[in-house]
Amino acid sequence: MKKQTIILGVAPTKRGFLSMEEAKRQKDKFMAVIRQIHPDVVQIVDIDDICENGILYQTDKIPQVVEKFKAAKIDALFTPHCDFGEEQCTAGVAAAMKVPTLMWGARDERPNTDESRGRDTQCGMFACTKVLRRFGVQYSYIWNCETESEDFKNGFDSFIRVASVVKAVKNLRIAKFGSRPVPFMSVMANEADLATRFGITTIPVSPVAIAKRADEIQAENAERFQTYLKSVQDRMDASAMPGNEVERVAAVKLAIQDLMEQYNCTAAAIECWSARPIIGVPVCMALGEMADEGMPISCETDLNGAVTLAMLQAVTLGKESEFLADLTIRHPQNDNAELLWHCGPFPYSLKDPDSKARLVGGQERFMLKKGDITLCRFDDIDGKYYLFGGEGRAVDGPETNGTYVWFETDNWKRWEEKLMFGPYIHHVGGIYGNYKKVLREAARYLGLIFDDADEQGTYSL
Repeated sequence: MKKQTIILGVAPTKRGFLSMEEAKRQKDKFMAVIRQIHPDVVQIVDIDDICENGILYQTDKIPQVVEKFKAAKIDALFTPHCDFGEEQCTAGVAAAMKVPTLMWGARDERPNTDESRGRDTQCGMFACTKVLRRFGVQYSYIWNCETESEDFKNGFDSFIRVASVVKAVKNLRIAKFGSRPVPFMSVMANEADLATRFGITTIPVSPVAIAKRADEIQAENAERFQTYLKSVQDRMDASAMPGNEVERVAAVKLAIQDLMEQYNCTAAAIECWSARPIIGVPVCMALGEMADEGMPISCETDLNGAVTLAMLQAVTLGKESEFLADLTIRHPQNDNAELLWHCGPFPYSLKDPDSKARLVGGQERFMLKKGDITLCRFDDIDGKYYLFGGEGRAVDGPETNGTYVWFETDNWKRWEEKLMFGPYIHHVGGIYGNYKKVLREAARYLGLIFDDADEQGTYSL
């Protein structure tokens, strides 16, 4: 997997006439907490070398702080209030950076008295957020809570994931392997609009290039190929396939990986079953294996599906694999469950430990593990872009072929109505874990209409 890196600028603020000693105490507390949250992903850029105790309260320091953050190319900004704060400083930095911005301040321990003045932190944040709105700053907020609380830790964690999704989309390069299959009008997407609105670049690559590179890999028969082929054979029962076809499937996976790296692409959409005569074997297994490499690929040249997968991988900070599934049939006995299935492209890392992995005709066959799952779908209609999102869980159900998981919600009827009347198709992306709130917040930054599965849409008859 390819872990994400988030460069976070941290610019604490205080009111000029309030206690510096108390402000520093607050700063030391929250910095100690955030340095422990995803230290392998988050690179913190502070302002200790610019401002007294690393706390911004003088307006003449704003240009220096902005210059440092721009030089560091920060992906997100955290502007914690140590007390009431200085809104002109916070807004000045945030407006100049134009990156996802997090607002928060610790809960005050006591009100003011005649003998001593408190911090008035919440009061200052009400003032500051109004100024941020006037400056056109898009910001996130963790409610006024204690530094040591789970609310703060979870809120900060979610913000880092939001920043990861926004960064992934705005830097996305999608390898488009071939054209969409002729019958699939549903996967049509506007490449020019994706580039204009989101900065998403689509790189066309012919399936012929996959076949050619796979030929070279097989002819070279290098250690890399032999090692990967053995890995496939060790993990999956490939006895139903001729040995030469297993070798070809392995070579195709490596060929796709080489081409994506050559064109600096982090996601892809591929003409799969309709390109088999060119490539020689189905590419299904390669798609699952590439998800585990941190380079997700959608089936049937579904560009919007590729964006969906990139968002889901980013929401886990590149630490977990995602899958693209067909919405297929309702559970025979469970009215709130649906079969998420595809012919064989799910990542091996998500396999249920009790499910035996088989490779048949170049397609994987196994069931996914139990656990909480978040589904989403990035899609568009009439010039508007949507992000559908909701949470459920994997449950027991009848065995089938391909790769699959039975997915249960609290109310499948509501979900089905949403998906039928919304601008969506039969493909959805899935990730293990509960990430709806992160996707909802990322949608705000990306200018998407978030379509919440938990809210009733148009009713069926």
